Amino acid sequence: MSEKELDLTYPQRAALLLLAVGQDRAAAVLKHMGPKEVQLIGSTMAGLGAISPEMVDAVLEEFITRIKDETGLGINSDEFIRNMLTGALGADKAGSIIDRILLGANSKGIEQLKWMDTRSIADLIRLEHPQIVAIILSLLDSDQAADVLALLPENMRSDILMRIATMEGIQPAALKELDEIMEKQLTGSDGMKSSSVGGVDTVANILNFMEGSVSEQIMEDINDNNAVLGQEIMDKMFVFEDLATVDDRGIQTLLREISTDRLLLALRGVDDSLKAKIFGNMSRRAAEMLKDDLEAAPPARLSEVEAAQKEILGIAKKLADAGEIMLGSGSGDELV
Repeated sequence: MSEKELDLTYPQRAALLLLAVGQDRAAAVLKHMGPKEVQLIGSTMAGLGAISPEMVDAVLEEFITRIKDETGLGINSDEFIRNMLTGALGADKAGSIIDRILLGANSKGIEQLKWMDTRSIADLIRLEHPQIVAIILSLLDSDQAADVLALLPENMRSDILMRIATMEGIQPAALKELDEIMEKQLTGSDGMKSSSVGGVDTVANILNFMEGSVSEQIMEDINDNNAVLGQEIMDKMFVFEDLATVDDRGIQTLLREISTDRLLLALRGVDDSLKAKIFGNMSRRAAEMLKDDLEAAPPARLSEVEAAQKEILGIAKKLADAGEIMLGSGSGDELV
């Protein structure tokens, strides 16, 4: 059965695979996943519905085929990871990714934070020095950092994001100080170079996950303090309408990962160019059905539409981080 015939999203395939290998093995695999992956797989399992033997066979066959193509199994050294990513992405592009991966692998504290609810994280850090807060938020996933930031006092938000945007790196000594303050394990070797976290990209990603009115107010504060920095952040922000600049292959990959009901909600009120991009990368029948559903759909709250758009943007960013799609113009030319 081909990938097209299988017609399952990647989370559905992963859920089916874990169901097929049994409870104990599935539990062992889930121990190595982050909180968001566990939640996604769990909710996907609950919503699978009827599972046919053919579906299970197809998922297992695909998994076996892909694992046979993998090389370097069992190798987990920092040197291997650095060489692999540098060879694949080049030294400049791979640098920040490598630092983030290796920092996350060697720090238990930040992983514990990722399992905490956002209110608990906000309560934990709200009285810390703004620079400490900036470091912690820069190490969280952008959507989680956005939720935490929204729970912090309003007068702190723009200052924290400006600190993240201008952050050049974290020295091992600073990580050790953070260990003592938080009583967490966020260590770095004395021989390590600075970890490339923070920066304008991080701020842009955090703002992309915040409510529109909140992010606008924060950007206004940042622009009042530093107009040049504010413009740099704005240039890096990727909003839902910018999906129109993703190439057709990327849109097709994205559509396989999102549900029709979330797409239907997210497309409310967007411009025709994005709708045309979406419709043009669906089968004719699916596109016609989506158009009919859009026309017949009752009004929806703006907050619900924005939530669906942010969810899809989050999936798009994860696919981009994995190298499966490219956000923005693939040509490298400036958009005008």
